[in-house]
Amino acid sequence: MDVEALRTFAAVAGTGQFQAAADELGISQQAVSKRIATLERHLGVTLLVRMSRGSRLSLDGQVFLPHARKVLAAVERAEQAVRPGSRPLRIDVLNRRIAPAQAVYRFYRPHPEMSLDAVTLSDENAAQAAQAVLEGTVDASFRALPADQVPAGISAERLLDAPLEVLVGPGHPLANAPWVRPADLAGHRIWIPGIRPGTEWAAFYQALSEAFGLSIDALGPNFGDEALMDALADSASLATLVGSGDRYLWPQTHDLRRIPLREPTPVYAHLLLSRTGDQHPVLTALRDHLRSSRQRIPDDVWLPDWMDR
Repeated sequence: MDVEALRTFAAVAGTGQFQAAADELGISQQAVSKRIATLERHLGVTLLVRMSRGSRLSLDGQVFLPHARKVLAAVERAEQAVRPGSRPLRIDVLNRRIAPAQAVYRFYRPHPEMSLDAVTLSDENAAQAAQAVLEGTVDASFRALPADQVPAGISAERLLDAPLEVLVGPGHPLANAPWVRPADLAGHRIWIPGIRPGTEWAAFYQALSEAFGLSIDALGPNFGDEALMDALADSASLATLVGSGDRYLWPQTHDLRRIPLREPTPVYAHLLLSRTGDQHPVLTALRDHLRSSRQRIPDDVWLPDWMDR
């Protein structure tokens, strides 16, 4: 059933005049007549009785009018639900502990009136997350994706850099260093549980290990961040890598140490992926916030060749 025909019928019923309905809808009187005739043929009844000074509802028209108005109201609610700004911005932050989630949280805290929904597509790699944005499953996603792999219809902007730090327990040989070089980690076991083959972070750590001769692995079961913190606290040889903006908590008795990496500083570059032309006001505000609050990173950074520079 043609929604515009329903809207035209409701307008004629409300004004009692074909010309008045045409003026209200911004169409010609002839178009009004055609729409009403098409609707009546579809239903097989006469809805409006034409008179010399306008029209009135037939008995069938009187019965049909409240149903038509309910359909039109439902259509209006459906349209309103997807208009920019009328629904929450749905954004993938990958993991609630890492830099993207913390950046979105810092944006949201002073603006609680802004409607957004942070989700974690943690089982999808960057290409799959980009496809989810393209299909409208989410509105935006923070990912590391080579420029030549950004799908058509997706805009990608590098807005969030996460310099890496090494995290160790108090008994580790590097525990008291103010900073270390990536090359200084050679010979130490770096454990990052949860690395999955085929993901962009797996590619990042593979490139990092090859560039500096590091031993980075994800061996053993992943019992979560708390278990990783326990293992670091109890070990004099184990280390892991975290982003400087990542938020990890551990008991004070663990006495873990976050040590910056320098000369060079490995950086994980997050792109904000969104549909090209998306005008959602919260997305626009978030993008502006990230641009204005983006921290300057050191000049001597290291990124894999495939990451955005």
